[in-house]
Amino acid sequence: MTTKLIAENRRARFDYFLEETFEAGISLTGSEVKSLRLGKANIAESYAGADGRELSLVNAYIPEYGPANRFNHEPRRPRRLLLHRKQIDKLLGAVHRDGRTIVPTRLYWNEKGMAKLELALAKGKSAPDKRQTVADRDWKREQGRLMRDKG
Repeated sequence: MTTKLIAENRRARFDYFLEETFEAGISLTGSEVKSLRLGKANIAESYAGADGRELSLVNAYIPEYGPANRFNHEPRRPRRLLLHRKQIDKLLGAVHRDGRTIVPTRLYWNEKGMAKLELALAKGKSAPDKRQTVADRDWKREQGRLMRDKG
């Protein structure tokens, strides 16, 4: 499985407990695809929101494509996410029932050259949870140093 990463939301792992992931297609215009081909995108501040019975990617930044001129797109427009009806119902149910958040974690090209978005059903972390995450990460780093030094 060869996928080419366009953008990653590394902050999501720090701010949320990621429970379940889904792969979604994105409805894009031509200039957006061209801009993504250049590897320019930012999904760090974005989220997936309900739009009736559909999901849309809100606040994702895909910069304008220079040569597109007047046919360009709006950089932060909401983009429709393409999922199966059962998946949409499951995600929306978790948001309404359990107060979960739908967070985009990765934007990438799949094997067929289609832009895909990995979504995660997430639960927010509290401040002590975030401190524990930092402590665990530091300990893992220190463990690696100790093992490397011992030989």
